[in-house]
Amino acid sequence: MGVIFFILIAFSVAAGFLWTLQEMIFKGKWTYFIFFLAAFLPFYITTLSVTFLATGSAAIVSLFQISKELIVLIAGLVFVIYQKKIFSYPLRMQATDWFMLAFIGLALIFLFLPIGQASFTNKALYFKSILIPSLIYLLGRNTPFGDLELKSLFQIIFIIAIGAFLMNLVENYLLNAHLQQFTGYALFNQEINDIEPQGNYNLTWTFETTNAMKRLGSFFSDPLELASSVLMGFAAGLIWFLTSERDQQWKYLLVMLCCIGSLVFASSRASFAAFFLMIFFVALVFKLYKLIGIGILSLLLFVGYVIFFAPEDFYFYVVDTLTLADSSSVGHVVEWVLALNSMVTNPMGIGLAMSGNFGSVTDELRVGGENQFLIYGVQLGWMGMFLYIATLFSGIWTSIYVFKNSENLNLARMAFVAGTVKAGLLLPLFTANVEIYTYVSWVSWWMVGLSVREYSRLQLEAFREELAI
Repeated sequence: MGVIFFILIAFSVAAGFLWTLQEMIFKGKWTYFIFFLAAFLPFYITTLSVTFLATGSAAIVSLFQISKELIVLIAGLVFVIYQKKIFSYPLRMQATDWFMLAFIGLALIFLFLPIGQASFTNKALYFKSILIPSLIYLLGRNTPFGDLELKSLFQIIFIIAIGAFLMNLVENYLLNAHLQQFTGYALFNQEINDIEPQGNYNLTWTFETTNAMKRLGSFFSDPLELASSVLMGFAAGLIWFLTSERDQQWKYLLVMLCCIGSLVFASSRASFAAFFLMIFFVALVFKLYKLIGIGILSLLLFVGYVIFFAPEDFYFYVVDTLTLADSSSVGHVVEWVLALNSMVTNPMGIGLAMSGNFGSVTDELRVGGENQFLIYGVQLGWMGMFLYIATLFSGIWTSIYVFKNSENLNLARMAFVAGTVKAGLLLPLFTANVEIYTYVSWVSWWMVGLSVREYSRLQLEAFREELAI
C-alpha cells in the first residue's frame, strides 16, 4: 500500500514540477512557481514520509525536499533572464521592501561573522530558511498576475481548505487515528530528523492534548501547521463570501465552515485565539462594530458557561490555560524566559541556528524556540527582532491599504487575505516557530509582496495625478 501511495504522490509532484518548469522556462511565466508551492507545500511532510516509508532512501527523499527551494530559485533566475533591460528595471522601494532587505542583510552578516557555536553548514541552512521566503516576497513584489491567474490561486487555497477538513473527517470517523500513523511519519522523523517517537500515539507530543486527546493534523506536518494554515483558507473564503453575488456565497460559506471544523480537530488554543483576533481585525477593517459587540457578548456568554455550567474537566482545562498551569503553557513560558534572558545578556544576538525548531538547530545549542519574535531576537539581537516586526506590520498595513483602494477586485481580495492572515498569525507567532510552516508562511509572504507591488502602483498613480493638477 505504501508503494502505491508513493507512486501516486511521486507522479503528482513530478508532473506539477515539470509543468511549472515548462511554463516558466519556455513561456517566460516565472510567476507560476506560486501555483506549485500552494499545491505542494500542504503535503510536503506527508510526501517525504511516504517516500521514505516506501523506498527507505534518504537520497530520494532529498529530491522532494529540495524541489520547493529549487522551484523558487529557478523562478528568480528566469525572471532575471526574461528582463531585457534588467539594469533599467524600475525600482520604487516601499517601507516593507526596506525592512525586508535590512532583515536579510543583517542575517547575511551573521552568516559570515564568527558569532555563535553552530557550524557554518547549520548557519547556512538556517539562513536559507530566511532567504527563501524573502525571495518569494520579492517575486510576489514583481508578479503581474491577471484575474484568471489570481482566481486560480484562490481555487487552490479553497481546495486545500476543503480537502484538509475531509481528511480530518476520515481520520476521526473512519480511521480513528492520525493519518501520520500510516504514512511513516514517525520513521521519517527518527531516521531523517533524528527525532524519536513521542507521546501516546508514537508520533510527537504535538498530536495530543495534555489529557491525551487526539489532535489531528490532516495531511499537514502537524496539528499546529494545520491550524495556522486554515486561517488563510478562512480569510480567502470570507472575502469571497463578502464580495460575491448572493447565489454564489454558499460555496465560500462551505470553505469557511470547513476551516472552522479543521480548527476544532487541530485543538490549537493559540490558533483559536488567532481566529477570533482575525475576526476582530476584519470587523475593524469593514467597520462592522456590531460584529465586535456580538463577539464581546459571545465571550461573556462563554465565560458564564465555563463558570456555571461547564463539566469539571473542561472548567479546569480553561482555567489551567488562562493561568498557564498546564504543562504546555508552562513550557511556553520557560522557553520565553530563556530567550529573553539570552537577549538581555546578548542584545546583539548569539548567532544563526541557535534558537527555534528548524532542522539545522541542534538540541545542544538551542536557546528558546517557541516564540517566532524571540527566536529571531535570540539569534539576530533586538535589531533583528524589531526589523522582523517592522516588516510584518508594514506588510499588514500596506495590504489593507491596497484592499481598500485598489480598483482590481481580485487583487484587493488577495491583499485582504495577506493582511488578515498576517494579523491573525500574530498570536501563534508568540507560541510557535510559525515561519517553518511553509504553506501559510511562504504563500502569505508572496501575497504581501503582490500587495506592495499594487501599493507602489497606486502611489505612483496618485503622484502623477498631483502633477497633472
